[in-house]
Amino acid sequence: MADSIAFTSDRTLWHRIGRIGIYTLLAVFAFYYIMPLIVIVSTSMKDLDEIRTGHLLSLPAQINLDAWTFAWSEACIGVTCTGLKPYFWNSLAMAVPAVLISIMLGAITGYALTKFRFRGANVIFAMILFGCFIPFQVILLPMATSLGYLGVANTIPGLVLVHVVYGLPFTTLFFRNYYVNIPDDLVKAATIDGAGFFTIFWKIMLPLSLPIIVVTIIWQFTQIWNDFLFGASFTSGGNQPVTVALNNLVNTTTGVKRYNVDMAAALMTAAPTLLVYIFAGRYFVRGLTAGAVKG
Repeated sequence: MADSIAFTSDRTLWHRIGRIGIYTLLAVFAFYYIMPLIVIVSTSMKDLDEIRTGHLLSLPAQINLDAWTFAWSEACIGVTCTGLKPYFWNSLAMAVPAVLISIMLGAITGYALTKFRFRGANVIFAMILFGCFIPFQVILLPMATSLGYLGVANTIPGLVLVHVVYGLPFTTLFFRNYYVNIPDDLVKAATIDGAGFFTIFWKIMLPLSLPIIVVTIIWQFTQIWNDFLFGASFTSGGNQPVTVALNNLVNTTTGVKRYNVDMAAALMTAAPTLLVYIFAGRYFVRGLTAGAVKG
C-alpha cells in the first residue's frame, strides 16, 4: 500500500515537472516570436535622438507619437508627401469589394458543384482547382493585357478584378468542401417544395455557411491586403495599395533615415490583418474543423 502511494506521488511530481517544463518552453518560444513586434512598437514611439543613443531593446524613455502622425499624413513616398493615408484607403477600397465578390462567387460555384451536380462537374472543379497552383508571376503579362483591353489598367477596380479572379479558385475550394458535408436531403426536400436554385442557396445553404464564410473572409482579406506584386505591377502613383507605398516610403531617402517613421508605417500597414486574426482567429480554426478542409 505504501509503495503504491509513493509511486502515485512520484508520478504526480514528474507530471507537474513536465507541465512546468512545457509551459516554460512555450513561454520562451512566445517571447522569441513576439520580440520583433516589441522592438517595432518601441522604436516607433521613440524620437531619433533616443534611437541613436539608446539600446535597441530598451523601452522609450518618453512615449512620442510624432512618428505615427508623420507616417500617416506627412511622409514623402516617392515624389509626393501625403503619408500612408491615401494608400491605406486605396487598399481598403480594393480589399473589401474583392473579398465580398470572390466569396459570393465562390459560394455559388461551390454550391452548384455539390448540390446541383451535372455532367463534367468534377472536370470543371479540377480546372478551377488548378488555378490555386498557378504562380503569380505567370499571369502578370496576360493579366496586364486583359486590364488594358477592359480599360481598367492602373485603377482600383482593376486590382479588385485581379484579386477576384485569382481568389476564386480558393473560395470555390473552401465552399465546395464545406457543402459536401451538408446532407443532400435538405436540397431535395426544398426542390420538392418548389424552391429553385437561388432560393435554396439564399434560404438554406447561405445561413448554414457562417463558419466557412468566416474562414474565407480571413483568408481572402489577408491575401489581398498583404499583396505586393499585383499592386506594384498593375498600379502606379496615387493608385497604389498601402503595401507598395510602405516599400516606397522605406526606400525613399530624404536626408536623415527615420527608423521610427518606418516602424510606425509598418505597424499601420499590418494593423488590419493583425486585428482580423486577433478578433476572428478562433473562428478561423472552428471554420476549418467544421469542414473547410474536408471532402
